[in-house]
Amino acid sequence: MKKILIAMACVSVVACVFCVARKVNEGRFNVTGTVTVPERLAKVAQADNNSCAIIVKNAADVPVAIKRVVNPKFPLAFQLGEEDLLAAEVDGDLKLEVQINNHGKLGVIKEGDIFGAVPNTIKPNAKNVLVQADKMTGMPKLARNVRGNFFRTAAR
Repeated sequence: MKKILIAMACVSVVACVFCVARKVNEGRFNVTGTVTVPERLAKVAQADNNSCAIIVKNAADVPVAIKRVVNPKFPLAFQLGEEDLLAAEVDGDLKLEVQINNHGKLGVIKEGDIFGAVPNTIKPNAKNVLVQADKMTGMPKLARNVRGNFFRTAAR
């Protein structure tokens, strides 16, 4: 009987440690969600050598966290944690933006880049954030020397 009680006490201590460790891992910054792209931009967004950057900014538009995914497939589930932080302190309302490009430079918007943002602000521990990358820079151009389809456009 004594051994059973000792075993039960050990199991309960391990369970408590697991619960505390889980809360510590969640920490002060943990944002999860999904990036979607409309069907009209999916082919361009999923092209080879593209990168998808998920950027979290504070109220002053200063990036506080960045996660980059190379060769993304959409819908793209993401999780930003403390390892993705650029700033020592994160508090208040945050903005979440997405940039998809093939040149790899963040903050530089070139023709053919796809981007989007969450319409509302988020909290540092937001869950199930949905962001749609539905804007593209540049105008579609008529392709030259294309037989059989005069109005074919190049999305580059």
